[in-house]
Amino acid sequence: MIFEYEKDFEEALIAGLKNNGWDDKDGVLKNPTEEDLIKNWARILYENNNIPDRLNNCPLTQSEMRQLIEKIVELRTPSKLNGFINGRTVTITRDNQDDTQHYGKEIALKIYDRREIAAGQSRYQIAQQPQFTTKSPILNNRRGDVMLLINGMPVIHIELKRSGVGVSEAIFQINKYLHEGVFTGLFSLVQIFVAMSPEETVYFASPGNDKEINEKFCFHWADFNNEPINDWKRITSSLLSIPMAHQLIGFYTVADDSDGVLKVMRSYQYYAANAISDKVTKTKWGESSNRGGYIWHTTGSGKTMTSFKSAQLIANSKDADKVVFLMDRVELGTQSLEEYRSFAEESDSVQATENTSQLIEKLKSTAPSNTLIVTSIQKMSRIHEEEGGINSVDLDKMRNKRIVFIIDECHRSTFGEMLATIKNTFPNALFFGFTGTPIHDENQKKMNTTTSVFGDELHRYSIADGIRDKNVLGFDPYMVCTFKQNDIRKEVALSRAKAKEESDVYEDPQKEKVFYYYMDTSKVEMAGHRTSSGKYEKGIEDFVPTVQYESEEHRLQVIADIKEHWMQLSRGGKFHAIFATSSIPEAIEYYRLFKKELPNIKATALFDPNIDNNGGAIFKEDGLKEIIEDYNRMFDQSFTIPTHAAMKKDISARLAHKSPYMGIDKKSGKQIDILIVVDQMLTGFDSKWINTLYLDKVIEYELLIQAFSRTNRLFYGDEKQFGTVRYYRRPYTMKQNVEEAVKLYSGDKPFGLFVDKLPQNVNAMNRLFDDICEYFRKDGVVDFAQLPESATTRAKFAQSFNKLHEHLEAAKVQGFTWDQPKCEGEPDPETGTVELVELKFSEQDFLALALRYKELAKEKPVGDDPDEDSVPEAPYDLKGYLVQIDTGHIDEAYMNENFTKWLKALNQDEIDPEELDRLNSELHKSFASLTQDDQRCAEVFLHDIESGNIKVTEGRTLRDYINQYAKKEKDDQVTKLVEALGVNEGQLRKLLALEITETNINEFGRFDDLKETIDKAKARSYFEEKEGVRVSPPKVNIKADKLLREFLMQGGIDI
Repeated sequence: MIFEYEKDFEEALIAGLKNNGWDDKDGVLKNPTEEDLIKNWARILYENNNIPDRLNNCPLTQSEMRQLIEKIVELRTPSKLNGFINGRTVTITRDNQDDTQHYGKEIALKIYDRREIAAGQSRYQIAQQPQFTTKSPILNNRRGDVMLLINGMPVIHIELKRSGVGVSEAIFQINKYLHEGVFTGLFSLVQIFVAMSPEETVYFASPGNDKEINEKFCFHWADFNNEPINDWKRITSSLLSIPMAHQLIGFYTVADDSDGVLKVMRSYQYYAANAISDKVTKTKWGESSNRGGYIWHTTGSGKTMTSFKSAQLIANSKDADKVVFLMDRVELGTQSLEEYRSFAEESDSVQATENTSQLIEKLKSTAPSNTLIVTSIQKMSRIHEEEGGINSVDLDKMRNKRIVFIIDECHRSTFGEMLATIKNTFPNALFFGFTGTPIHDENQKKMNTTTSVFGDELHRYSIADGIRDKNVLGFDPYMVCTFKQNDIRKEVALSRAKAKEESDVYEDPQKEKVFYYYMDTSKVEMAGHRTSSGKYEKGIEDFVPTVQYESEEHRLQVIADIKEHWMQLSRGGKFHAIFATSSIPEAIEYYRLFKKELPNIKATALFDPNIDNNGGAIFKEDGLKEIIEDYNRMFDQSFTIPTHAAMKKDISARLAHKSPYMGIDKKSGKQIDILIVVDQMLTGFDSKWINTLYLDKVIEYELLIQAFSRTNRLFYGDEKQFGTVRYYRRPYTMKQNVEEAVKLYSGDKPFGLFVDKLPQNVNAMNRLFDDICEYFRKDGVVDFAQLPESATTRAKFAQSFNKLHEHLEAAKVQGFTWDQPKCEGEPDPETGTVELVELKFSEQDFLALALRYKELAKEKPVGDDPDEDSVPEAPYDLKGYLVQIDTGHIDEAYMNENFTKWLKALNQDEIDPEELDRLNSELHKSFASLTQDDQRCAEVFLHDIESGNIKVTEGRTLRDYINQYAKKEKDDQVTKLVEALGVNEGQLRKLLALEITETNINEFGRFDDLKETIDKAKARSYFEEKEGVRVSPPKVNIKADKLLREFLMQGGIDI
């Protein structure tokens, strides 16, 4: 269905909403102000609380409603207001004198019950075109599109765009409203924003006023099979329908206390939590199997939040007496406990267990606060056998309880005796597993799979789904051969032929036959493989002894590779890496090599000191002592071997930039560059700051996907486009393992898990550059000197530049530099051939385009006038981080060289006019890298030279003259504005020196302070003389505000 006008779409949406549960008895609230909605809320509160113990037949007064609004204003942030909404009741002090029973006393008002879905006292209203008041008295009030209210509280706001207009423009409009401060007072209760066009819809949690919307956390709703739903009708009947919208606010938003941010669950998280909750609700305790099922959600997709919400839903539903969350390791339990507690509401109590006896007490307890328990699978498995463990009487009591176990990372150690012990101890309990890499038939453990241990798959969201939806990043893997393929093959062939050197082969026909059999690549591949019958055929690498990869030659090659690529992969040390080795002794050896060969890289190592992993105890202890002492010296700490567990937590927090290390990316010397591990941190650890994994060990299936996934967490901006993996040991075997793991865990969806390599990225940049050139050419713009006139063309340019920048950032990580436009791909391991590509444009061209892009951000959208009662559509899909590109890096020498050549030719007595034109053209091409203002000054300067109005002084550059002319121009503009408005010149110049945007113009009240200095009489005289009509004092204020804003936003204008 095509909607030519937004108002038609709005009416159709409202009709659809009314058909899906939003059909309140009072009808649609049209054009309500905040005051109207407060009165509406007061009426509903009265209806829902008119009992003797509460409102006692006495309506709420205006001052009592102000008490509620003051509470909302005080809480302010969306995350805290989520607790207000879901707190069920709120207290006020009665001041209605008619209520003699409660006058002067506190009473609790029921405001919302998330369990009363389409039932009880729940009311679902639509507010059409709500009116917002902006922070600035100069700006006109705004009108939104559609707002959804539950029990009188505005909780969902929808911004619409007509057919053919991108949903990004609706996001832009919401962003504009947030920066204008319209979602304050009652409107600050909005929890979810929805940006919708007929063809596409995204939703996201409110970031709060003055906060930027991160488009990476704007989600598409999808069906149970993770297929995105975009049609507005289906969105209306699913995401925005009752009961779904009610549940979204009540159950599927999470106030994360760890960073004070409100989060909303994605569709796959909803389906998973709902599936577990439904399973528990339908369980016939004592009769059913204890296999509840498992959730397959890829790593990095928010499993901890999903599992927490699942546990919370069960605990709140009273369908179980205990919900026990089991982790594989104590340290992981601590990490998850902190996350759990950050997700919990004030009414929730997440109980940790310090020891076995405490665990038993919490299991025995009937207190509601002990319903949700977090412990380790090791501790739970020992409650029957340890001293002070559970006795048979208590055990019988607990077996009668309805206990639900939720096991995180259930692919890890749930196939040993511990889970079997727990199941035997609690035979009537229900067990659920969460994993990003379930165990299948192909990689079964002890003849079991995740299905045989936990039951059916309840919901799946594979790594392919995550990459497609941009919830996690793809991978850029490289096999790095530390030994030449032919050398390895030859050594194996000689060994199998029982020959010491090649000359021995030719003395014995049998040895020769064996030797050439293994040298034949068609008969023996580098990696072993299974045939169609299931038989395993060994490859060359299967015959290579492990000691080959324990040699110093191999290790030095690995270190050399890390050194060669470190700066480009880490983006100059911004991101961190994990280096996984095969054993603790190897980790220690590598640590010492890092200290020797890469002293400028801050490396440390982490492994379990209690595990005898093929290393002597003394060697291990000496290595551990050395690592701890170095760590203490490097980061001013005081850890010891007995406090090694605390050091692990410190390393984890430092790598994740979590408290107390938030913001360490801005503090030199506080970051860990590379963490060397054996097994730890390769599963269950999340940090968006890790972008590279180095592997000197052979892993497969679930361990491979888990390890790779340490690198693929989303990061703001384009600097992290993918996770890079470089593997060294038995590289052909690892390459095959990668292919098999991807096939198994992509969920039968072969979506691009692997990103484009360098040649593909360069070719993509060339194609996009050609497109951009064509956009400018069609509008008659030469050398990108200015933006195209057409708004449509500008929008296409913005879209193409966004994509070009993504490919550029990816290429930089893969080794591209501007001074080497000819790029080589990685050598083909089989043939050794290298693909060569060349970038068609220079850094100067890119910076010229970046300047034009920044000018789009400074444009004043058509219709954005304080006198107009409307908000314009966002003009272009601009990325905030791209607007911050440093375009000050311009090749001044190149531009000045062209200027010198032109000037020299101009001063010659005899010069070929065609040659002068050519030099003039070359000079003007270099002007593209200048701002529009600087281009204008350069043109005036050149005209003055040609007219003889200025004499060029030897030693001064073209940039010197541009700056001179620009300063004079700005000084003249400032002087004229000061004369016109009487504004304070010093304050005006201070603001002009800053990078002023619409969002920061009034930071610290600086713009308001400047306006206070306006001479009203002077300003009135200026506008009346300019317009030739009388201007009233209120209009003078509006016009002066508008002129000042434009002057500062444009960096000065002629008046």
